[in-house]
Amino acid sequence: MFKSVENELEYAMFNGIWTTVWTEKGFEIEFSEKFLERYVVITEEGHYVGSIEIKPYTPESLINEMGPFWEHPSIKDEVGCVAEIDKLAILSTYRGRYVADLLSAIVHYAEMKQISYYVMLLEPVLMRALRISYHVPIEKVAGRVFYKGEDVIPSIVNAREVYTHKERFPWLVNMENNSTKSCD
Repeated sequence: MFKSVENELEYAMFNGIWTTVWTEKGFEIEFSEKFLERYVVITEEGHYVGSIEIKPYTPESLINEMGPFWEHPSIKDEVGCVAEIDKLAILSTYRGRYVADLLSAIVHYAEMKQISYYVMLLEPVLMRALRISYHVPIEKVAGRVFYKGEDVIPSIVNAREVYTHKERFPWLVNMENNSTKSCD
């Protein structure tokens, strides 16, 4: 299940997850001053295993240095309805099983706040998995670039496409009770 970070303990767990994963991958650790929402993923046993941070996006956002996000027509046309994804992480022993929870948290926030697109930097292997296994509508805006320790691909996720066509995404976790959505 996923949940918003609501207290100091959850914030500590959130930081513990993404900093562990970043260190494991050789990324530079950088804490965000501004954010819109933070989520953690918690197993049935109560273990905190995943994190994601949603940040405001503007033409001045640092992510624009890594790819031509602001020049993309979808982003220009949706000013105020775009956010940035950061600190998407799952502890190594839990990878694969909790990706749907993280993606569902992103979709949940997008639907709640009417976010149309997310901009993000994705590892090539993760991008491939999101496209092939989860059919996430992702568009590359540039080729691979080296950033904070690893190659990433500047990408745009069409969140509106997911939350307006939930039936196409059977991996979505039900937002009301945070359980897997059944496809009838």
